[in-house]
Amino acid sequence: MKRYFIGDLSKKFNINPRTIRFYEFIGILPEPARGENGYRIYNDKSFERIDFIIKAKSQGFKLNEIKEIINLYDEGRKPCTYTKSLINNKIKEIELKINNLKELKTKLEERLKQKTDDSGSSICPIID
Repeated sequence: MKRYFIGDLSKKFNINPRTIRFYEFIGILPEPARGENGYRIYNDKSFERIDFIIKAKSQGFKLNEIKEIINLYDEGRKPCTYTKSLINNKIKEIELKINNLKELKTKLEERLKQKTDDSGSSICPIID
């Protein structure tokens, strides 16, 4: 089993060492063993766990969601059903955001079509 120090993981995953310590603090990453010098010593499991966390974050999962997925896995349960429900909820959120952005785009396009009259006392009549 390979051993990693926090600097090794930090460089490998291009994350701040504080991020790794934060993952430990919130319980998403198990506390590592310590060397005689007090340095954290991580193993392959920690390496894989950080890799999973980074991949999950890149797909829009929040840390509390990732923690729940990991907890289910650590309990010996298969987290994929739970993960699919999270993905379905994320898709619904994205669709809502897309619709809201389309509405905003339409409103802004209408504002662009308005004649500009800077002669009044308003800061900007296009916004008012």
